[in-house]
Amino acid sequence: MKIAMIGQKRIPSREGGVEIHVEELSLRLVEMGHEVTVYNRGKKGFPHNREYHGIRIVTVPTINRKCLDAPVYSFFAAVHALFGRYDVIHFHAEGPCAMLWLPHLFGIRTVASIHGLDWQRSKWGNFASNFLLLGEKCAVKYADELIVLSRNVRQYFKDTYGRETLLIPNGVNRPEIRKANLITQKYGLRQGCYLLFLARIVPEKGLHYLLRAFAEIDTEKSWSWPG
Repeated sequence: MKIAMIGQKRIPSREGGVEIHVEELSLRLVEMGHEVTVYNRGKKGFPHNREYHGIRIVTVPTINRKCLDAPVYSFFAAVHALFGRYDVIHFHAEGPCAMLWLPHLFGIRTVASIHGLDWQRSKWGNFASNFLLLGEKCAVKYADELIVLSRNVRQYFKDTYGRETLLIPNGVNRPEIRKANLITQKYGLRQGCYLLFLARIVPEKGLHYLLRAFAEIDTEKSWSWPG
């Protein structure tokens, strides 16, 4: 199959979860024999790779401003993809899904992966929040398959729109287990005697739930901030 990926900032990159998700998914699809094209967002100083481990890279222009980046990029990417003769165009994240109606209009099969309810995040202003919500509604209405990463988001789409979704939680590569030498030297921690929260400190990541639960359990583990 010929598959296009639209939504991530760029690969290869560790800029965020969507970028890692798209890279890992694309690499595995290539290994299975599929032809994958990833649409990167243009960025000054970032190499415009034409190929990465068998993945074809197409870089499209954008405007590097927070409220305009996703709308401009996803429009140009979606228009370019119309002429790529793809079997499937896979949109990632709510913002880029606002352009999902374009391939749908031309009868191209589409998949949307919702990585989170982005429009609810407090960091966005009114324009950005409304655009993200538009992307969510376009995904619900036009995507041939809608993928979510958690049970609560799956329930949200069912309750809000009556739309059934496919639950595919994110996975991880099998970790390499190492002795706890560095964390002991740097932070005074011992293996198996600490809790780790690794995420942005924003409400949607749920740190407040962890703090509340930790305060209510009987444990010898202590809470501390690194540094």
